[in-house]
Amino acid sequence: MNVIGRGTWIDKIGKDIIKRELELERPTENINVESGLGASGIPHIGSLGDAVRAYGIKLSLNDQGYQCNLIAYSDDMDGLRKVPEGFPKSLNEEICKPVSSIVDPFECHNSYGEHMSSLLLDGLEKLNIEYEFQSAAKAYKEGILNEQIAKILSHAEKIGSKISEITGQTKFKNTLPYYPICKNCGKIYVNIPISFDSKKNTLYYKCSGAEIGKKWINGCNYEGQLDIRDGKGKLSWKTEFAARWSAFDIKFEAYGKDIEDSVKINDWVSDNILNFSHPYHIRYEMFLDKSGKKISKSIGNVLTPQKWLQYGTASSLLLLMFKRITGSRSLSVKDIPTYMDEIDVIEKVYFDKTILENKEKTVRTKGLYEYIHHLNPPEKMAVHLPYRLLIELAEIAPENNSQEYVLKKLVEYQYIKEIDENIIERINLGINWSRDFKSYDITDVKLNESEKSALLQLISLLEKNSDPEIIQSEVFDIAKKNNIKPRLFFQLIYRILLGSDKGPRLGKYIIDADKTTIITKLKALITKS
Repeated sequence: MNVIGRGTWIDKIGKDIIKRELELERPTENINVESGLGASGIPHIGSLGDAVRAYGIKLSLNDQGYQCNLIAYSDDMDGLRKVPEGFPKSLNEEICKPVSSIVDPFECHNSYGEHMSSLLLDGLEKLNIEYEFQSAAKAYKEGILNEQIAKILSHAEKIGSKISEITGQTKFKNTLPYYPICKNCGKIYVNIPISFDSKKNTLYYKCSGAEIGKKWINGCNYEGQLDIRDGKGKLSWKTEFAARWSAFDIKFEAYGKDIEDSVKINDWVSDNILNFSHPYHIRYEMFLDKSGKKISKSIGNVLTPQKWLQYGTASSLLLLMFKRITGSRSLSVKDIPTYMDEIDVIEKVYFDKTILENKEKTVRTKGLYEYIHHLNPPEKMAVHLPYRLLIELAEIAPENNSQEYVLKKLVEYQYIKEIDENIIERINLGINWSRDFKSYDITDVKLNESEKSALLQLISLLEKNSDPEIIQSEVFDIAKKNNIKPRLFFQLIYRILLGSDKGPRLGKYIIDADKTTIITKLKALITKS
C-alpha cells in the first residue's frame, strides 16, 4: 500500500511542495502559502474554499515539521465594477473607484472593501483557521511591492508581447500593465497609462474612460502623473500575482480554472522578470449553483459561509472543502444535511466502528477526518443524531419550546442519555433548518416493484391503524409477504423518512411524526419512482 502521509490529496500536495523547494535549492525554514480574497462583493463558498484549501496545505506542511504561514491577501485596491444584487443603488456612483476608498454603505467598517473582506475573515475565524491578513491597499501604500512594480513596468513591452502570445490579448502591447488612480475623479481602470520614467519612478496617464463589464465608463479627461512608490495605483491581474509572490515569498497558491491564463502569465513574469520561481499550484474548478451557473457575488446566487453555518457545523463545511479538489460541484444550502450525516459516516471509520475493505480508502477516510478537525481529532466518538430526524422532530415540535421537545424525544428514542454542547448545537441547527426550509426531501431512493408493493401495503396499514405496536408488528409481516428481509425493509423506510439506515422504534416514530404526513411522503416517492 503506497500512501503519502494521511492519504489525502492535501498530503500529496504538501509533499510535492517540499520536493520542489528542495529541487530549487530554496530554504525551507519557513514556507508561505497564499489565498487571494476578493473585496468587491459578498464573499461566498467559492471564495472561502480558496483560503480553506490553502489552510489545509499549511496543516500538511506543519505536520511534516515545517513552519508555514497562510497569507490572506485582500484585493481591496480592486475597482468596483458592478453593484452586487441587493446593495444600495447609490453605489453606482462609486463604479470604478477602489473599494478601499468607498464608504461602507452599512456604516460598520472604514470602507466598502474592509466590510467585504471582514465577511470572509469572519468565516475563516468561525472555522478556527489561522491566517495572516494582508490588505492590498496597505501593501501598495507601504511600498511592499515597489521593487516588483518598477521591474514590471521597465519590462512592460516584453510582458505585453508574452500576454499576447499566451492569450491573444493585444491590449498590453499598447499600454502598461498598471492602473493609476485618477487624482481628479478617484477612479481606477478608466485611466490610460501613457508612459513610465524608470529613473524618476513616474508614470504619466490620462483619464480617458474604459469599457468595464461590457459597459463604457467615462473618464474625466484629467492628465496627470504619479510616483509608483506612493500607492496611488495597482498592477493589473496579469502581473500582480507575480509581484505578490515575490514580495511575500509565496511557495504555494491554488487557483480557479477561470483565471488559468492569468496564472500562466504571472508564472512567466515571476520566473523571467522578477527572478522568483513561481509557487507550486493546483487548479480547482468552481462551485456551481443547482442550475449549473457559477456562484457569483454579482448575480446574487451566493451561498455564504455564514449561511452554511446557520444549518451545518464547521466540520461539515471543512468536509466540503477537503473532501476533494478536482471537478466542479453543484451546490446549494440544501446539500448541508448530506454533509452533516457524512461526518458521522467517516467518524465511524476513524474509530473503527465501520470497517472498509479497501485499506487505502480507510487510511484516506481517517486522514480526511483528521483534517476536518485541524489534525487534532477528538478522543472519542460524538453521539450520532441523524440530521433529518432532528429536522422532522423540529417540524412537529411546539414553536415555543422546540429544543426541549426534541431533547425529550431523543431521550425517549434512546439516542441520548446525557446532554452536551455537541448535541445542543446539532439540535439547534436542525431547528434552524426546519424553520427556514420546512422539509428535506430524499431524492436518491429508488424503488423496485417489491418495495413499491410493500410501501403501498404500509400506507394501507397506516390509513387504518394508529396503534404504534400494531404498526411495528405489521411491518415485519408486510416485508415477508413481499419477499423482503425485514431488516432491509426497515432500512428502506428509515432512509425514506430520515435519510439514515437506522432510526427510533418505527411504530412510535410514525405516530409521533404524524402518520398523515408520512403517508403523503411515501405516496410521493412511489409516484416519482
